[in-house]
Amino acid sequence: MRIGKVIGTVTLNRRHPSLAGGRFKLVVPLTLDDLLGDGPGRADELTVYDELGADVDCYVAVSEGREAAMPFYPDRKPLDAYAAAILDAIHVEPIETTDGHR
Repeated sequence: MRIGKVIGTVTLNRRHPSLAGGRFKLVVPLTLDDLLGDGPGRADELTVYDELGADVDCYVAVSEGREAAMPFYPDRKPLDAYAAAILDAIHVEPIETTDGHR
């Protein structure tokens, strides 16, 4: 599972019937450096299925791969990524190693 930031909504002209009730969001996955404020910039965006109602600038927990379809069992949905949670706050405390690096 990764943490990402919603940057937009994807508009479809057709959808699979099992996807009724949700929307697709455009999400940028965040690295540890991004979460600490030291990030170099944006990563490649993901299209993420959202039934929770995440809005632009929300942070979400993203599940990917086979695990993305498992919460919908036995009514499987054709998904590669879904928003598992909307995150209210993120607190990161880096762990210093013996050589002074994170």
